[in-house]
Amino acid sequence: MLRLIEDLAGRVLPAPLHRAGLRVAYRIRRIYRRVAKPDLNGVAVIVLNDAGQVLLVRHTYGSGDWAVPGGGIDKGERPEDAARREMREELKVDLIDLREIACTQEHLAGTTHTAHIFAARVDGAVSPDRREIAEHAFFPLAGLPEPMLPLSKSRLRLYRERTAPD
Repeated sequence: MLRLIEDLAGRVLPAPLHRAGLRVAYRIRRIYRRVAKPDLNGVAVIVLNDAGQVLLVRHTYGSGDWAVPGGGIDKGERPEDAARREMREELKVDLIDLREIACTQEHLAGTTHTAHIFAARVDGAVSPDRREIAEHAFFPLAGLPEPMLPLSKSRLRLYRERTAPD
Protein backbone atom coordinates (compact mmCIF):
# COMPACT_ATOMS: atom_id res chain seq x y z
CA MET A 1 0.00 0.00 0.00
CA LEU A 2 1.64 3.23 1.07
CA ARG A 3 5.31 3.12 1.87
CA LEU A 4 5.01 4.16 5.50
CA ILE A 5 7.93 2.01 6.62
CA GLU A 6 10.29 4.96 6.82
CA ASP A 7 9.60 8.25 8.50
CA LEU A 8 10.81 11.57 7.13
CA ALA A 9 14.30 11.06 8.58
CA GLY A 10 14.59 7.68 6.86
CA ARG A 11 14.33 5.68 10.09
CA VAL A 12 12.22 2.53 10.24
CA LEU A 13 9.00 3.09 12.18
CA PRO A 14 8.13 0.61 14.92
CA ALA A 15 5.82 -2.11 13.57
CA PRO A 16 2.78 -1.19 15.76
CA LEU A 17 2.99 2.45 14.65
CA HIS A 18 3.39 1.37 11.04
CA ARG A 19 0.32 -0.91 11.23
CA ALA A 20 -1.74 1.91 12.78
CA GLY A 21 -0.63 4.23 9.97
CA LEU A 22 -1.65 1.65 7.37
CA ARG A 23 -5.15 1.36 8.85
CA VAL A 24 -5.60 5.16 8.76
CA ALA A 25 -4.13 5.42 5.24
CA TYR A 26 -6.42 2.61 4.04
CA ARG A 27 -9.52 4.53 5.16
CA ILE A 28 -8.31 7.80 3.66
CA ARG A 29 -7.38 6.09 0.39
CA ARG A 30 -10.88 4.55 0.08
CA ILE A 31 -12.52 7.97 0.53
CA TYR A 32 -10.11 9.58 -1.94
CA ARG A 33 -10.85 6.90 -4.55
CA ARG A 34 -14.60 7.34 -4.20
CA VAL A 35 -14.33 11.11 -4.64
CA ALA A 36 -11.46 11.59 -7.12
CA LYS A 37 -11.94 8.35 -9.10
CA PRO A 38 -8.28 8.16 -10.20
CA ASP A 39 -7.06 5.71 -12.82
CA LEU A 40 -5.46 2.90 -10.84
CA ASN A 41 -3.05 0.20 -11.96
CA GLY A 42 -2.01 -2.72 -9.84
CA VAL A 43 -0.77 -6.27 -9.74
CA ALA A 44 -2.00 -9.45 -8.12
CA VAL A 45 0.21 -12.52 -7.96
CA ILE A 46 -1.11 -16.06 -7.76
CA VAL A 47 1.89 -17.53 -5.92
CA LEU A 48 2.21 -21.31 -5.90
CA ASN A 49 4.52 -23.58 -3.94
CA ASP A 50 6.01 -26.83 -5.25
CA ALA A 51 2.92 -28.73 -4.04
CA GLY A 52 0.67 -26.55 -6.24
CA GLN A 53 -0.89 -24.77 -3.28
CA VAL A 54 -1.74 -21.08 -3.55
CA LEU A 55 -0.44 -18.42 -1.16
CA LEU A 56 -3.04 -16.20 0.49
CA VAL A 57 -2.48 -13.37 2.93
CA ARG A 58 -4.40 -11.36 5.51
CA HIS A 59 -3.54 -7.68 5.71
CA THR A 60 -3.17 -5.66 8.90
CA TYR A 61 -5.76 -3.22 7.52
CA GLY A 62 -9.09 -3.60 5.74
CA SER A 63 -11.53 -6.46 6.26
CA GLY A 64 -9.06 -9.10 7.40
CA ASP A 65 -10.36 -11.49 4.73
CA TRP A 66 -7.93 -13.78 2.92
CA ALA A 67 -6.52 -12.25 -0.26
CA VAL A 68 -4.19 -12.86 -3.18
CA PRO A 69 -1.05 -10.76 -2.56
CA GLY A 70 -0.35 -7.75 -4.74
CA GLY A 71 -0.10 -4.00 -4.80
CA GLY A 72 0.18 -0.85 -6.86
CA ILE A 73 2.31 -0.12 -9.88
CA ASP A 74 4.60 2.88 -9.46
CA LYS A 75 4.68 5.54 -12.19
CA GLY A 76 6.92 4.32 -15.02
CA GLU A 77 7.20 0.82 -13.54
CA ARG A 78 6.49 -2.25 -15.64
CA PRO A 79 3.77 -4.53 -14.21
CA GLU A 80 6.13 -7.52 -13.93
CA ASP A 81 8.65 -5.39 -12.04
CA ALA A 82 5.88 -4.21 -9.70
CA ALA A 83 4.85 -7.84 -9.06
CA ARG A 84 8.41 -8.80 -8.12
CA ARG A 85 8.88 -5.66 -5.98
CA GLU A 86 5.62 -6.15 -4.08
CA MET A 87 6.45 -9.79 -3.28
CA ARG A 88 9.93 -8.84 -2.07
CA GLU A 89 8.62 -5.93 0.05
CA GLU A 90 5.67 -7.69 1.66
CA LEU A 91 6.76 -11.35 1.72
CA LYS A 92 10.55 -11.30 1.35
CA VAL A 93 10.35 -13.80 -1.48
CA ASP A 94 11.61 -13.96 -5.04
CA LEU A 95 9.45 -15.32 -7.84
CA ILE A 96 10.22 -18.02 -10.41
CA ASP A 97 8.43 -18.44 -13.76
CA LEU A 98 6.52 -15.17 -13.45
CA ARG A 99 3.97 -14.88 -16.25
CA GLU A 100 1.02 -12.58 -16.81
CA ILE A 101 -2.21 -14.54 -17.15
CA ALA A 102 -4.66 -11.65 -17.49
CA CYS A 103 -5.08 -7.91 -17.57
CA THR A 104 -8.57 -6.96 -16.52
CA GLN A 105 -10.66 -3.97 -15.48
CA GLU A 106 -12.03 -4.22 -11.95
CA HIS A 107 -13.96 -1.94 -9.64
CA LEU A 108 -12.01 -1.14 -6.50
CA ALA A 109 -13.25 1.24 -3.80
CA GLY A 110 -15.52 3.13 -6.18
CA THR A 111 -13.13 3.51 -9.10
CA THR A 112 -11.91 1.54 -12.09
CA HIS A 113 -8.75 -0.45 -11.53
CA THR A 114 -6.57 -2.09 -14.18
CA ALA A 115 -5.29 -5.31 -12.63
CA HIS A 116 -2.39 -7.27 -14.09
CA ILE A 117 -2.82 -10.81 -12.81
CA PHE A 118 0.35 -12.89 -12.64
CA ALA A 119 1.16 -16.45 -11.72
CA ALA A 120 4.52 -17.53 -10.32
CA ARG A 121 6.24 -20.00 -8.06
CA VAL A 122 8.18 -19.02 -4.94
CA ASP A 123 11.92 -19.28 -4.63
CA GLY A 124 12.50 -19.99 -0.94
CA ALA A 125 10.52 -19.52 2.24
CA VAL A 126 7.87 -16.83 2.57
CA SER A 127 8.62 -14.36 5.35
CA PRO A 128 5.91 -11.69 5.66
CA ASP A 129 6.85 -8.22 6.85
CA ARG A 130 4.34 -8.34 9.77
CA ARG A 131 3.65 -4.70 9.06
CA GLU A 132 1.34 -4.93 6.05
CA ILE A 133 0.89 -8.70 6.10
CA ALA A 134 -0.51 -10.12 9.35
CA GLU A 135 -0.77 -13.75 8.29
CA HIS A 136 -0.03 -15.99 5.33
CA ALA A 137 -0.66 -19.62 4.42
CA PHE A 138 -0.65 -21.95 1.43
CA PHE A 139 -3.95 -23.62 0.54
CA PRO A 140 -4.96 -26.24 -2.02
CA LEU A 141 -6.97 -24.65 -4.85
CA ALA A 142 -9.78 -27.08 -4.06
CA GLY A 143 -9.89 -26.03 -0.40
CA LEU A 144 -9.66 -22.26 -0.17
CA PRO A 145 -10.50 -20.56 3.14
CA GLU A 146 -13.30 -18.19 3.98
CA PRO A 147 -13.78 -15.38 4.30
CA MET A 148 -11.97 -14.36 1.12
CA LEU A 149 -12.10 -11.02 -0.67
CA PRO A 150 -14.46 -11.16 -3.69
CA LEU A 151 -11.73 -9.72 -5.96
CA SER A 152 -9.39 -12.51 -4.88
CA LYS A 153 -12.05 -15.09 -5.69
CA SER A 154 -12.49 -13.64 -9.18
CA ARG A 155 -8.72 -13.49 -9.72
CA LEU A 156 -8.35 -17.15 -8.71
CA ARG A 157 -11.25 -18.04 -11.02
CA LEU A 158 -9.40 -16.30 -13.87
CA TYR A 159 -6.25 -18.23 -12.97
CA ARG A 160 -8.11 -21.56 -13.11
CA GLU A 161 -9.74 -20.67 -16.45
CA ARG A 162 -6.50 -19.51 -18.06
CA THR A 163 -4.26 -22.31 -16.78
CA ALA A 164 -6.58 -25.32 -16.94
CA PRO A 165 -5.27 -28.12 -19.19
CA ASP A 166 -7.10 -28.46 -22.51
